[in-house]
Amino acid sequence: MIVADANLVVCLLLPGEHNAVARAWRARHPVWLLPRLWRSEVRNALLGYVRTKQLELAAAQRLMALAERALARGERQVESRRVLELAASSGRSAYDCEYVALAEAEGIELVTDDGPVLKCFPELAVPMVQRD
Repeated sequence: MIVADANLVVCLLLPGEHNAVARAWRARHPVWLLPRLWRSEVRNALLGYVRTKQLELAAAQRLMALAERALARGERQVESRRVLELAASSGRSAYDCEYVALAEAEGIELVTDDGPVLKCFPELAVPMVQRD
C-alpha cells in the first residue's frame, strides 16, 4: 500500500514515458491511498491535455471515470490541522501536504515525482522513478 500523488495517477492513465513505471507501482502495490483532492488534480491535468489537443474531451472524461472507479476505495480524509502544520513548516502547498499528511498518518510511503516534496519529506516521499 502506498499514497499515490496525482502525477502517478495521470501516468497510470495516459500512455507515455512513465506509464510503465506507474503500472509497475500498481502491480507491486495494488492499494493506493489518496486524499480526496486527487480528483481535482487529475481532472486539471487531463484538462491540460485537452487544451493542448493531446486528448479529446470525451477521452478525458472516460479516463477520469475509470480512475474514479479504480481508486475511490482508497480515498481518505486528511486532518486539516496537520496539513496546515506541514505546509507552514515546509513551505510547500497545502495541496502537496495533503498527500504528505496522509502518508504520515498511515505510516506508508508517498510516491511522487515532485522534487521539492521529495526534498522536504525524505522520510515519507519516494521518487516515482527509481534512479540508479
